[in-house]
Amino acid sequence: MEHTDGILRMTPGPTTVPERVRERMAEPAWNPDVESEFVDFYAALTAKLEPVYGDGDIAILGGEGILGLEAAIASLVEPGTEVLCIANGLYGEGFADFVEMYGGEATVCGGNWREPIDLASVERELEIGAYDVATMVHCETPTGTLNDLEPVLEALAAYDVISVVDAVSSLGGTPVPTEMIDVVLGASQKCFSAPPGLTVCAISDRAWERIERVETRSFYASLEPWRTVIEDGWFPYTHLSSNLLALDEATDLLLEEGLEDVYERHDRVAKHCRQRADSMGLQVYPSSESLASPTVTALAVDGQATALQRRLRDEHDIVVATGLGDRSDDILRIGHMGYNARLEWVDRTMDALEDVL
Repeated sequence: MEHTDGILRMTPGPTTVPERVRERMAEPAWNPDVESEFVDFYAALTAKLEPVYGDGDIAILGGEGILGLEAAIASLVEPGTEVLCIANGLYGEGFADFVEMYGGEATVCGGNWREPIDLASVERELEIGAYDVATMVHCETPTGTLNDLEPVLEALAAYDVISVVDAVSSLGGTPVPTEMIDVVLGASQKCFSAPPGLTVCAISDRAWERIERVETRSFYASLEPWRTVIEDGWFPYTHLSSNLLALDEATDLLLEEGLEDVYERHDRVAKHCRQRADSMGLQVYPSSESLASPTVTALAVDGQATALQRRLRDEHDIVVATGLGDRSDDILRIGHMGYNARLEWVDRTMDALEDVL
């Protein structure tokens, strides 16, 4: 019923959008620039997101999740700012590009792509450096790795370093230690299973203090105007009201199921997916299954990913993802996040994978 074109899309985002969310998005939209009702709706939506994002001020920006990563750096970094980019994957390393783009000095540390974050290397850098900001990724989607953030966040707090966490592929699918993070970054199209197009940020008072001191060189990617949008009734640009309606409905679905039940469903489906993979002789890409994310399974298929992806689409009408960067043909990724975290859809995918293998 959900796949009206007959194609099952088991990618690590964008995920399948439930019918209720699609119907809500089709409702008549406000003109957010002139109708005061929109401000009330936006305020209610940000409050509704707090159980997932924590109690920091929540801002919803019009733009895909990468906007949040850039906006955090644009708002916290100025020329000469020392930033520690804690990375064991593509997106963690990519934060350094944004830092340099806005004139900051990036130091990358943390480990290789198949291993957990190297806490010892982070602590060494904190001892010898003078960092104001640190960035990291909770779920490294390209490798299917879920990082244990709490020890790293504790180390950053000890040195009074502002923390920025890309939790785009984990929020709403697995617990995130939001109470320990200064800037939490998420998006609409992953575990929330709303259409792509919105970035959601939760921002601590400590982060706001720095944001207000930094002279950002961007307008669209600046977080500063979003602190007072509700009380001012003014938004930096015409907001994506239809996308916000969809996110509101998707959040309702999440809260109706209950967060603990949602997290348990993701864990159960992920374990089932990996058990099916193991029965075919396939291994997860991270060095240990304990590192594997409950929202995406990355399988090591040296040199076969592109061919397997093509055959799954051509022969079984199933879309999965390959790896990214120089590992694009070595990793096959199956997304089971949000609405896609369903046993029957994972079984259909793994049955097809077994056939093409």
